[in-house]
Amino acid sequence: MAVIRWILGSLILSLNWIFSPKIIKRNPSSQAKLNEKTAGLTLFQYPACPFCVKVRRTIKKHSLSVKLIDPRLCDHSSQELLEAGGKLKVPCLKIEANDTDIHWMYESSDIIKYLEDRVAEATSSA
Repeated sequence: MAVIRWILGSLILSLNWIFSPKIIKRNPSSQAKLNEKTAGLTLFQYPACPFCVKVRRTIKKHSLSVKLIDPRLCDHSSQELLEAGGKLKVPCLKIEANDTDIHWMYESSDIIKYLEDRVAEATSSA
């Protein structure tokens, strides 16, 4: 089973690299506003997870500044995801509005919609 996962993961990463999304270019002030809107976002993800790849493609396409964390590589991150988020499941978007207002979002489609809404808010006010 591990060999099959490795092969499929390599295939997913290769196809993602070959068919990388076209990046949307913005003027510096619009990009600064967008960076401000996404400042408190952290994506817990695995590199070869297809749902994580889908979210990362959206992040890349819109040039978003979202911190990426692989919880398998850091015990502290996996513990935080499990204790604060409630599940050891990826993709998971940690949304920090301030030190006390933290939300966790797990579904890739919901995460993508949330990110695209932040892009729309930032670009509509520009």
